[in-house]
Amino acid sequence: MSKKQPLHTIWVKWLRPTLIILVVTSGFRSVLADWNDVPTGSMKPTILEGDRIVVNKLAYDLKVPFSTWHLAEWSDPQRGDIVVFFSPFDGKRLVKRVIGLPGDSLEMHDNQLAINGRPLEYGQLDSRYVNAIGRQEQLEHQFAQESLAARNHPIMVSPLLPSRRSFEPIVVPPNSYFMMGDNRDNSFDSRYYGCVPRKNILGRASAIALSVNPEHHYIPRFARFCTSLL
Repeated sequence: MSKKQPLHTIWVKWLRPTLIILVVTSGFRSVLADWNDVPTGSMKPTILEGDRIVVNKLAYDLKVPFSTWHLAEWSDPQRGDIVVFFSPFDGKRLVKRVIGLPGDSLEMHDNQLAINGRPLEYGQLDSRYVNAIGRQEQLEHQFAQESLAARNHPIMVSPLLPSRRSFEPIVVPPNSYFMMGDNRDNSFDSRYYGCVPRKNILGRASAIALSVNPEHHYIPRFARFCTSLL
């Protein structure tokens, strides 16, 4: 028997099918849906460190696999959407909330936003979001519910941290979006690197698939499994 025959058999029966599965799976994640680990707290209290979020990559458009080239577009990000995008600052994948749409005029004074001259409304936040954060951290932050385009979502601020809490009116350029983290005083977002081009947006984060607590030996947070994102 030729030495080539066992190698051919291994290729046909094992390596080739495995390679095909990997390519198909990778293409699926690139085009249709993906999941992201969240290592930072810039979206707290909505998304915690250790959450794994589901990203719908067909929410707005269809892209060429493994690229940002758009084949077709059928929708645009809306105010309040949580999106995954490539940072215009360093190309890293980030998760933030869409605050401003193309043509919007935004300004912020002492962490209170106004869009097109209309201040947003702020109210008391549901205690379940506050209680999801450690007791010591709760004492160091202030929490609120922000109403953005008739959609309510949590935010928190950190009075003791230096941050850009105010800025003069900014007009969002065409085909661009203004992004901010819900953890307003601990988020590197459009206040620092500017608006995000439409082509940089990969998809919309729709849910938390699962969650572990990195500060407590990665114990699962079962209450956060399969929960929708506001």
